[in-house]
Amino acid sequence: MLDFASNENQRMIAQMIRDFGAKEITPFRKDWDDRSHFPLDVFKKLGELGLMGVLVPTEYGGSGFGYFEYVTAIAELAKLDPSVGLSMAAHNSLCTGHILMFGNEEQKRKYLPKLATCEWLGAWGLTEPNTGSDAGNMRTVAKKDGEYYVINGAKNLITHGYSGDVAVVIARTGEVGDSHGMTAFIVERGTPGFQGGRKEDKLGMRASETAEMIFEDCRIHESQVLGKVGEGFIQSMKILDGGRISIAALSLGIAQGALEAAIQYSKERHQFNKPISNFQGISFKLADMATQVEAASLLTFKAADLKNKGQKVTLAGAQAKLYASEVAVSVANEAVQIFGGYGFTKDYPVEKYYRDAKLCTIGEGTSEIQKLVISREVLK
Repeated sequence: MLDFASNENQRMIAQMIRDFGAKEITPFRKDWDDRSHFPLDVFKKLGELGLMGVLVPTEYGGSGFGYFEYVTAIAELAKLDPSVGLSMAAHNSLCTGHILMFGNEEQKRKYLPKLATCEWLGAWGLTEPNTGSDAGNMRTVAKKDGEYYVINGAKNLITHGYSGDVAVVIARTGEVGDSHGMTAFIVERGTPGFQGGRKEDKLGMRASETAEMIFEDCRIHESQVLGKVGEGFIQSMKILDGGRISIAALSLGIAQGALEAAIQYSKERHQFNKPISNFQGISFKLADMATQVEAASLLTFKAADLKNKGQKVTLAGAQAKLYASEVAVSVANEAVQIFGGYGFTKDYPVEKYYRDAKLCTIGEGTSEIQKLVISREVLK
């Protein structure tokens, strides 16, 4: 039986985020968006609240919660500012999640307490300028030199690629196209030969930093290898299974925020001497939007439930991510339509939801890649 009723922890987290956001996020989100400003201080404060280590066990300084609480936290942040939700999700599920899942005990004790409190901000480097979804053809190479690996290459479109204090980086240690020819490394900021590159000027999610990471003869000790040499790509696919639940949650929050804004506006806006919610053209839009949001929520929490139980989430995560991200775009689009001309201005939040939503259909595997994953799973 599926039971996704909110537990006490979820309700507590949701209220904590709403209270925090009213003071620390909502008053500043337009300015951050206009300037593409990455509000690092906000993430330090989220770290103090335990939201930058939601899934990290308490023994490593984290909150020790499960995926229901994690999904709730991302969705609530995304309602306030999807950029903040995105950065929080990337920090938790990618960099921190990779070390949590595949790090040895020494690596976990060294890095997880700093990541869980956001003393250190995390980045995760898989994507490259010419590969994108074709990670098997990555050009970033790590060559063995005694007890060290020398990394050369570049990663792009990396969340926190410039400001991150530590990055999990996937580099090729074998032949091109060999799924067992890539290895994951933990690379600290300040390591000679490792630097942040150009920051992207984006359509949406503008307060979430996206930048290059550049490696020029960057020497990494073999103790910084995550798991076994040659397992980096296989590890990454498992990390993305969970990461897709994060993006589904992010999408869900955007859709919920856009729907709530549209419902409120439809009751306040009058035309022909009555609220526009009284018109079937508007009320039917809201009915479709609400139904899509509910379906996205069920898919997302189903995936979270499987993750909590330690079961395989490849299919459920891809389905949740595909559907929720497309719903976020659709619901945000309809919200702009309901707001009419005002929806096209920056005086109201729906234009930002509209711009931010599109990334959810691209990041951590495009909608097309999700369909590929889903079709492979159902055809087994």
